[in-house]
Amino acid sequence: MSKNKNTITQTFPVLGMSCAACASGAENIVNQAEGIVSASVNFATGNLTVEYLPNVTSIAEIQKAMQKGGYDLLIEEEKEQQQTLEAIHEDKLKTLKFKSFWAIILSLPVVIIGMFFMDIPYGNEISWAFATPVLFWLGKDFFVNAWKQTQHRTANMDTLVALSTGIAYIFSVITMIFADFLHQKGIHAHVYFEAASVIIAFILLGRYLEEKAKGNTSTAIKKLMGLQPKTVVVLHENTEKITPIESVNVGDIILVKPGEKIAVDGIVTQGNSFVDESMLSGEPLPVQKSQGEKVYAGTMNQKGSFQFQAVKVGKETLLAQIIKTVQDAQGSKAPVQKLVDKIAAIFVPTVLIISVLTFILWLTFGSENQWIQGIISAVTVLIIACPCALGLATPTAIMVGVGKGAENGILIKDAESLELAQKIQAIILDKTGTITQGKPQVTDVLWLNNDNSAENILVHIEKQSEHPLAEAVVSASRTGNLSSNKDSDNIFANATHISPPWEGQGGGFESITGKGAKALFNGDWYFVGNKNLLNENGIRIDAALLQKSDEWTRQAKTVIWFADSQKALSVLAISDEIKTTSAQAIKELQQMNIECYMLTGDNEATATAIAKQVGISHFQAEVLPQDKADFVKKLQSQGKIVAMVGDGINDSTALATADVSIAMGKGSDIAMDVAKMTLISSDLSKIPQAIRLSKRTVATIRQNLFWAFIYNLIGIPIAAGILYPINGFLLNPMLAGAAMALSSVSVVGNSLRLKKSKL
Repeated sequence: MSKNKNTITQTFPVLGMSCAACASGAENIVNQAEGIVSASVNFATGNLTVEYLPNVTSIAEIQKAMQKGGYDLLIEEEKEQQQTLEAIHEDKLKTLKFKSFWAIILSLPVVIIGMFFMDIPYGNEISWAFATPVLFWLGKDFFVNAWKQTQHRTANMDTLVALSTGIAYIFSVITMIFADFLHQKGIHAHVYFEAASVIIAFILLGRYLEEKAKGNTSTAIKKLMGLQPKTVVVLHENTEKITPIESVNVGDIILVKPGEKIAVDGIVTQGNSFVDESMLSGEPLPVQKSQGEKVYAGTMNQKGSFQFQAVKVGKETLLAQIIKTVQDAQGSKAPVQKLVDKIAAIFVPTVLIISVLTFILWLTFGSENQWIQGIISAVTVLIIACPCALGLATPTAIMVGVGKGAENGILIKDAESLELAQKIQAIILDKTGTITQGKPQVTDVLWLNNDNSAENILVHIEKQSEHPLAEAVVSASRTGNLSSNKDSDNIFANATHISPPWEGQGGGFESITGKGAKALFNGDWYFVGNKNLLNENGIRIDAALLQKSDEWTRQAKTVIWFADSQKALSVLAISDEIKTTSAQAIKELQQMNIECYMLTGDNEATATAIAKQVGISHFQAEVLPQDKADFVKKLQSQGKIVAMVGDGINDSTALATADVSIAMGKGSDIAMDVAKMTLISSDLSKIPQAIRLSKRTVATIRQNLFWAFIYNLIGIPIAAGILYPINGFLLNPMLAGAAMALSSVSVVGNSLRLKKSKL
């Protein structure tokens, strides 16, 4: 989704990248194009995320710019794109496996001759015969890609490989052909066919292992995609018809049999069962589903069978949105990645300079055979340098971390939130739907007079409100629990079919944020809301109603008032049970030295009772939506990293203001849109899990970056020959090739350890 309504943001796979420097180069190409607002290329995911002005440029023009730079974009429909990518990945793995295998097979005789039988007749010629196909058949892509980069005045990992192996090969050919001439000049040079061929073999093997490991980092996406069945049973005039998932429409009645996966989002219309929602929410216990209950695509039906009406299909389902969010998050960049990208962009040119300086220093200060040692040392520097380890350090950890979160019902929208969550110092919790179940029920009602018309007006005012407490009043009317005279006829059982009493009266409805609502009926205003609403409008409150209100408030119940323009007509008590995991989750957060606050629009007494039950000492009652955002800013002004947790429309401003925003999955759509994290099960115990996941992901990133930096900082000077004056040690180019290949694999392997960690 685009931040600017005049721009379009899209993500496309980039083809032709071989290292982190490629990602940086491809990113620069797009950013320099006209009409581009921002562009980001993630090497680990292989994706370009671009925001552009459609009236200035197009994806076709962006693709042309990429193709000129030696890369390409995969522009297809999302479903076809995924299939194409999988085919490309499989083909690449097969190709790399084939090339690695034959490169190793052909390099073995070259190594054996070079190490143990250097003086056999025609040994150099035999080595040349085996090494040539390794370089120019199996390793052809390194030279082709390096030439493309040179044409565009750039350099990448292929440049280093092509230069190092090419120089070693040419040097060896010259040494072999002019061996007698060199001997006459007193130069006893060795051939390095084994180094050139083994380097190609090791790097091909390393890329095969890296590609395979990178594929494992996205297993969370593959699991989620595999949750949706390909066909469903649609009922049409009591006839069962097997229908492809793509052909299911909103409103279709779908039959789900025992053991089947639910295909789309919908509402149960007939039957009942238990549904395993663990793959979406992370909760192990199946959830009972009966008429009127929501079901979601990707969940698994248990023993019973039922029918449901499709409400959301295709890209609109919760599962599809989760997949899209996880893909976007895995492709986003953590703040620490910005520094790494800058280093990767200058890495290859820097290595080339170091290699040239190495050769010059050997010529200047070397003694015997300084030409040969200078060339070999310069080649070794080119071989051992590895920008890929740096480029993979952060994104692979982010990919695995986001996937791990999704598997546990924690939907993370971007890498920045995942990185920042471990720094949270203060967390603000909404009450209704966050700490409590969010399913308030009317428990007590007191009317001054039994007036059916007044009850009718109350119901219709509440039907217009979006507040969850209003829904509790409407539900009570349907079950007959709203009337103080429980023996009277339930005139509200079919309240949904009664026209609003103000229709045709010239009146209307008005929602009053943080206080309630009012409506005009027969020329008189009626009010539903808290006590402040009544006081502000000068409405009288009977002592009997006030006494009951105080009694219910002490019982931690929420009190709702109903009044006309003169006096209060009734008072209602609404109770919302605290979630079973809330108190333990808050305790865990406090043990992490995180300050916990509760902000609620409810009254002081109810807020006090709830806060006491869950162990929160810092809370505020009767808080308006803007007050929540102001409280977030207040904590931020004290230098604290603040998280906001909420579920309603009234929490959206505070969620947008907080450093880390967390929404309840069963809350409002706007809260989930604004928040950077969503707890699908709406279980507060997921917050400590998210923080632990953040800590482990950040720790993994730091480990990866440390080893990537240390590897290059130590490896390059040793390759240049820094130890030679001390102990006569020179690094063998073959060992340098092996070290370079293993560095990238080790970084990806370290990231994959996150998958096995327990939250």
